[in-house]
Amino acid sequence: MLWANAMSGGNQSRSSPTNHLLTALPSREYNRLAPDLERVSLDAKRVLYQPNEPIKQVYFPDSVVIPIVSRMKDGRTVEAGIVGNEGVVGIHALLGASSPYQYIALIRGNAHRVKAEVLQAEFKRGGALQDLLLRYTQARLVQFVQISACNYLHPIIKRICRWLLMVHDRGMSDEISLTQKDISRVLCVRRTGITEAVGILQEKKLIYYHYGRIAILDRGA
Repeated sequence: MLWANAMSGGNQSRSSPTNHLLTALPSREYNRLAPDLERVSLDAKRVLYQPNEPIKQVYFPDSVVIPIVSRMKDGRTVEAGIVGNEGVVGIHALLGASSPYQYIALIRGNAHRVKAEVLQAEFKRGGALQDLLLRYTQARLVQFVQISACNYLHPIIKRICRWLLMVHDRGMSDEISLTQKDISRVLCVRRTGITEAVGILQEKKLIYYHYGRIAILDRGA
């Protein structure tokens, strides 16, 4: 784990975040940012960013889980990372850049969002926010490299185990709403391979899968 359908206007409000980066801020810095933080509910499959589009909002996930997806010219996609309540998405905006990746909510949940220019201004002040975001960026780079190595060297079943554990780290329950199609799309693995691997994991009683819901039964194994 790293370092410590559309949005509806009726779901937007102010509330205390559970995002680790926001809760790690000193009170003075958080209180300065708080009036601009907006709580939003994100449905599964909600696209937050498309590659090379300007980033206008930055999201700090609370309970939503967001894969980072790299899209090839031929339309194929592959996972590049995953973000939950340990992190932030849209951090490219701090450099005035667009994201080269696609970000799609995997599991429905909540996040706090802030306008990119507001976060840029706070980042430029220095202080704890700048330090936290720089350290998080370094951790994200390590995650990218580790996932690349896993995708290249490990068999499908190990890739699925690693991915399910990362989703479980960031989720709020031992039960995850995921179809085999969801896993296939993110990991860029054929459905037949996913079906076989899920069957083996279920036979070993490590997970339970039924109609788009996966329960983690034995995390250690």
